[in-house]
Amino acid sequence: MTDPVGDLLTRIRNGQSARLDSVTVPASRLRSNVLDVLQREGYIRGWFEEELRPGVKEIRVELKYDNGRPVIKEIKRVSTPGRRVYSKIRELPRHFNGLGISILSTPRGVMSDAEARAANVGGEVICKVF
Repeated sequence: MTDPVGDLLTRIRNGQSARLDSVTVPASRLRSNVLDVLQREGYIRGWFEEELRPGVKEIRVELKYDNGRPVIKEIKRVSTPGRRVYSKIRELPRHFNGLGISILSTPRGVMSDAEARAANVGGEVICKVF
């Protein structure tokens, strides 16, 4: 797999279009950090790690719906393995006039664009969510 975060976002997108309660993805630290941000911002109900066998873990992501409609209307990868996208904090765009978020990988960890503005740090734009 060349793009683990892209795979995570695609599984979430496909799970919500199929109206699933949860989806599973292979575990990694970056994926769990991205899921932490999504949970803090209220886009997913939660997530937890399950150990399949010693040394092999997977993450179960509990999707969130509002009156039968998915909370996440759009989730899109910005920075890919072939094209990294970095942004200074002053040049970071607001998505859907501030209603959506960007998830950034900064020197202080993975955080949303609002948290990055508060901490005054820029970094790699992983994805945008609305």
